[in-house]
Amino acid sequence: MQDVVSIKDNHIVLPDGSIEKQTTTLNLGPTHPATHGVFQNILEMDGERIVSAKQTIGYIHRAFEKIAERRPLYQITPLTDRMNYCSSPINNIGWHTTCEKLLKIQTPKRVDYLRVIIMELARISDHLICNSVVGVDAGAFTGFLYVMQYRELIYEIYESICGSRLTTNIGRIGGFERNFTNVTWEKLERFLKEYPKALKELDDLLLRNRIFMERTIGAGPISAERALNYGFTGPNLRAAGVDYDVRVHSPYCSYQDFDFKVPVGSTGDCYDRFLVRDQEMWQSMKIIEQAYQKIQDFKGEEAEVYHADVPDYYLPEKKDVYTKMESLIWHFKIIMGEIDMPVGEVYHCVEGGNGELGFYLISDGGRTPYRLHFRRPCFIYYQAYEELVKGAMLSDAVITMSSLNLIAGEMDS
Repeated sequence: MQDVVSIKDNHIVLPDGSIEKQTTTLNLGPTHPATHGVFQNILEMDGERIVSAKQTIGYIHRAFEKIAERRPLYQITPLTDRMNYCSSPINNIGWHTTCEKLLKIQTPKRVDYLRVIIMELARISDHLICNSVVGVDAGAFTGFLYVMQYRELIYEIYESICGSRLTTNIGRIGGFERNFTNVTWEKLERFLKEYPKALKELDDLLLRNRIFMERTIGAGPISAERALNYGFTGPNLRAAGVDYDVRVHSPYCSYQDFDFKVPVGSTGDCYDRFLVRDQEMWQSMKIIEQAYQKIQDFKGEEAEVYHADVPDYYLPEKKDVYTKMESLIWHFKIIMGEIDMPVGEVYHCVEGGNGELGFYLISDGGRTPYRLHFRRPCFIYYQAYEELVKGAMLSDAVITMSSLNLIAGEMDS
């Protein structure tokens, strides 16, 4: 097919102004099974080959940033859950660390290590969903079944900590709402023991599978230069050959205390994105094991620390509220949102499940943010989607979308 100048009235217009042939308009989405999220692609098709693509989002836009301007800091946490809901604890902790940066709160080391365990579990949960669904879109459903039971185990760990599974609302400004229980540690030990075997089975099933490789190698590629121009981050940028990870370049939650590698690809295609996420799961396991060992080293009172001393934002224990006037006053002030924030302007980012998740917070000294902006990595990836699929087959459009790990809740927030 010759170079296309434009599409006019469902016809391909060539450089000399002549019309080559009629095209077909195809709506890919917004039904969820087609697009793994509620968003739409209007494709112009020449047979089964994509001539052009137009992306449409906004089907579940919820105006989170505007809602946040009417909420005190701690009440914004549940909004972050609904962004990338495949790894919501990272969103929660990313928001809490942003608040702590504005409020100049220093968290204890044990709190940092507990947060690292939760965030890396969330990263594994996010990646195993993405990679197993890429397998499903390539025709391999078995891998999805192998690993999904371990996502459930991760959710059980969340549940033992905060009572929630998907939209977790986990943690608080300054740390966690309660210490990890024995049940939590038992489930974590079980996960560390059993998950490597399941991940190895997924690797054996797909990594050198000829059908899977032919479906993913060369599909949806992007160069390092183009990825940087778009603003790619996370696994999608690293798959294109750029060694950038927020945990390494701008450490938070004491990530500098851990030894791990950052997997990097070269071609930026679906197969490289799969490989990067696969290797990141192995590295996350390594980080969790290190954090678990570091936590065992805390003794005495240090072994019971799970939050910083921030009475302005951390609810006192209920027994103290019932018996101590000072605790009752703090409880009332926090619940009613009567704590004024310091004036300031901060940007803080974390390495989310699918890229750099950032929070740009402006405070004018009131009780709610003057302005809050979420930097959502999926919103940026989706802008490049037309370039990734133009000239490809229709079957490549779905698997490319899956390998980008596009989450509609994050794009539309």
